[in-house]
Amino acid sequence: MAMALRCFRQLQSLLYRSSFATRVLPRAPAGCAALLLNSCMQCVHQMMQTRQLATKKAKGKGQAQARVNISAALVEDIINLEETSEDMQAVVEALKEDFSRNLNIRTSPGAFDHIIVVTKDGKFPLNQLGQISQKSPQLVLVNMTNFPESTAAAMKAIRESGMNLNPEVDGTIIRVPIPKITREHRESLAKLAKQSTNKSKDALRKVRSKSVTQIKKFKNKVSEDTIWLLEKQIQQMADSAAAEMDKLLAAKTKELLG
Repeated sequence: MAMALRCFRQLQSLLYRSSFATRVLPRAPAGCAALLLNSCMQCVHQMMQTRQLATKKAKGKGQAQARVNISAALVEDIINLEETSEDMQAVVEALKEDFSRNLNIRTSPGAFDHIIVVTKDGKFPLNQLGQISQKSPQLVLVNMTNFPESTAAAMKAIRESGMNLNPEVDGTIIRVPIPKITREHRESLAKLAKQSTNKSKDALRKVRSKSVTQIKKFKNKVSEDTIWLLEKQIQQMADSAAAEMDKLLAAKTKELLG
């Protein structure tokens, strides 16, 4: 692969001169290792054509530009595109889990499990500090007998969880009345869904920025076109993940508001 990459860099000047003048791939230099790697030559051809198409102005309002699709194997010495894709998808999956766990119209005991309680000894999920049970459809109990010193912190965490809850304490027992499903409550949950989506998009931008920074470390080692194409593909990956988040938000908002 390293030999193929060196060969690709030798073709840089030929590619640059021919990229906008012709669609025919120039001949490789004599002895080029890429001649033994058909897939490598196909990737070079694909990258050249993609640059041609992506730099042309769209001929109609809203017309999409050609997508970039670089072979991950061709640029593995620069960046791991599969890892970048996985990191972006992990952000999307975290948003799905947040929606499922914390943004339901009917509050269940499971929704309390991962409320984070800040104590003097650190941060802990509520279900590690107290025993959570549902006494009735309108009442959830949190037994803090094992960690009575964390009762006040648990009360605060429940109140600030964003689930519109007003807990009451009775010794080491926290009583949490479940609110009626009002229009106001639905709208509050929809607002939280929007806030969660925005936070996830911030996390997505951090993944994209980290990847672009990694690519730019090679700007003196690979062609300008290679850097440009990689940046564009990473942006397209981020755009795709953001679009998936928007769909999740739309579906959750519709579910919450009815």
